[in-house]
Amino acid sequence: MNLSLRISILLTPVLLSYLALSSTAAAVPASRAMSSAELASSAGAAGAKITFRRIFKSSTPEFIEITVREDSDESTYEIRQLDDDPEKLRFEVSAPLRAKMFEFAGQLNHFQGQDLDVHRKIANLGEKTFRWEKGAEVHEATFNYTLNSAATQLLQVFEGLARQQELLMLLERRMKYDRLGINDALLQFESDLNRKLLPEPQRALPALDQIASDTRFVDIARQRARAVAERIRHQS
Repeated sequence: MNLSLRISILLTPVLLSYLALSSTAAAVPASRAMSSAELASSAGAAGAKITFRRIFKSSTPEFIEITVREDSDESTYEIRQLDDDPEKLRFEVSAPLRAKMFEFAGQLNHFQGQDLDVHRKIANLGEKTFRWEKGAEVHEATFNYTLNSAATQLLQVFEGLARQQELLMLLERRMKYDRLGINDALLQFESDLNRKLLPEPQRALPALDQIASDTRFVDIARQRARAVAERIRHQS
């Protein structure tokens, strides 16, 4: 066997390995590009979100904004006076309640081309805005007062969530800084619970249980917290 043939035989496995490695290396950028495309597609296919904003000067609070996502419990709220620094806080909204909210939005054509205001001379009740966002699709409807049934029901849910978060913040503040005032905060919570204004009162159970078991609070507050918690659990 001549020298050229021997060298060719010896080099063949090396060449094959090199070609295999080259093919793999060439495939890597295509794989990365596909991942980027998938991420972009995923971002574009992200669920819709609804934002409610109310601006009502000289009231307390003056500014309310709540955003709820179709595909996630995680939501945000901002409740403050207009002069206060903006600060969005996280909270959760359950899937059944979100489904109801998005059903109302669907009945309103996702606020596209909707004139919800009653257009009558009535008192200023605050500028309210519903906003729908999904990818590049954005629709808004602004009103002072509406007679539209779906809009009224959606408004009640959003205002109930805002009130619920206000009461939870009040309970937390009283627990930290004003233990003697905790019973008054519980009375406010119980009053709204009686009027069925709170969409998800079970969110208050951790605070209620803590008050009920903490001997630093007055007995009447502990008893009320325990009774309200038992009532919420029974209703749930």
